[in-house]
Amino acid sequence: MSNLPVEPEFEQAYKELASTLENSTLFQQHPEYRKALAVVSVPERVIQFRVVWEDDKGELQVNRGFRVQFNSALGPYKGGLRFHPSVNLSILKFLGFEQIFKNALTGLNMGGGKGGSDFDPKGKSDQEIRRFCVSFMTELCRHIGADTDVPAGDIGVTGREVGFLFGQYRKIRNQWEGVLTGKGGSWGGSLIRPEATGYGVVYYVEHMIKHANGSDFKGKRVAISGSGNVAQYAALKVIELGGSVVSLSDSQGALIVKDESASVTPEEIALIADLKVARKQLSEIANSSKFSDKYTYIAGARPWTKIPGKFEVALPSATQNEVSGEEAEALIKSGVRFVAEGSNMGCTQEAIDIFEAHRNANPGDAVWYAPGKAANAGGVAVSGLEMAQNSARISWTQEEVDSRLKGIMESCFKNGLETAQKYATPAEGVLPSLVTGSNIAGFTKVVEAMKDHGDWWSN
Repeated sequence: MSNLPVEPEFEQAYKELASTLENSTLFQQHPEYRKALAVVSVPERVIQFRVVWEDDKGELQVNRGFRVQFNSALGPYKGGLRFHPSVNLSILKFLGFEQIFKNALTGLNMGGGKGGSDFDPKGKSDQEIRRFCVSFMTELCRHIGADTDVPAGDIGVTGREVGFLFGQYRKIRNQWEGVLTGKGGSWGGSLIRPEATGYGVVYYVEHMIKHANGSDFKGKRVAISGSGNVAQYAALKVIELGGSVVSLSDSQGALIVKDESASVTPEEIALIADLKVARKQLSEIANSSKFSDKYTYIAGARPWTKIPGKFEVALPSATQNEVSGEEAEALIKSGVRFVAEGSNMGCTQEAIDIFEAHRNANPGDAVWYAPGKAANAGGVAVSGLEMAQNSARISWTQEEVDSRLKGIMESCFKNGLETAQKYATPAEGVLPSLVTGSNIAGFTKVVEAMKDHGDWWSN
């Protein structure tokens, strides 16, 4: 990694994977996998392009567009498009790298990739967003296709943007195909897709809770960060399963219940969803009578150290590195037993190390951490199911898609659990490392396919 340019997010993702492989018995049992790691950590292709568009004043604007096509050993490149000012090559390489192994864990035939632009949809009119999407897809369309690369939405790319992007692809290529996922329900989209990541992380944690102590979400207090798609649907599913949600947040601050017995309600989540569709901040409703009596709004804060009383589950569901080492210590002191990432790389490496050390040192009463590549795989899993429906020109019912999602999340959990028990056998009474198990399970599946294809070899 020493010859790489400065790419902090990607280097963090690489080191997190490499360290767990090194600290297991994998390389002892399969020393040839060191060569595979060197190959899989380099993208197959990186595409960068300019996006020139016209704002409502008739003035020229320019942004950078990217697509990192990281690995296609298991299927077409698959991963979201992110429109946000923070987008750069390091972030997209980190996301694409994580996506390879996340997609492998779903059991579906999908490779890994990621893309997007430093364009900011906030404050833009629908017509400005449409003109940007048309320009962006005019270049991207030559690099993607149903059997090549199937992007989806991500931060800043909602159903509206997917519609504009798909429309331009269809016009230029003169064909209708399942080239984007997250489409509208009447033109190829899958039921449960908007809910999938949030539902999926909760389904995954259900298995963690059941395995650890035989219980479920009933009566448990759950802290959630973020207030976008993932956080909203995770919160709704927690409430449906009998838990209470004690926090939500956005980039400007955190909304936290004042009373330990209180919970966010589905009606309040609906109001927050409308706010986010309008691309507004939580601060705009925090002082309204609907919220100010029940919640404390703390500007510039994340929720983890501000929640009153004990809570058992933490679901980071906003963006990368949103739980620091100091916050990890605070979560442990707050009585948290289960931490699962609804976001990608939601915890810093320091936080992961603290959770893993606590797991090892506290048999029977440990914090159990689940990485995003396993816990938040529900979104891409249902994207894969959307691809299957598009290929067959059929639509499955909500119940069928939800049932398949539950099965995939159970498989993700069991695969990581069993792989950890094989390559990183814990001491008696200690819960297996889900981060080690998930990393090894995804890694070995991908590099074995690459070896069969001749992408790497051992002497």
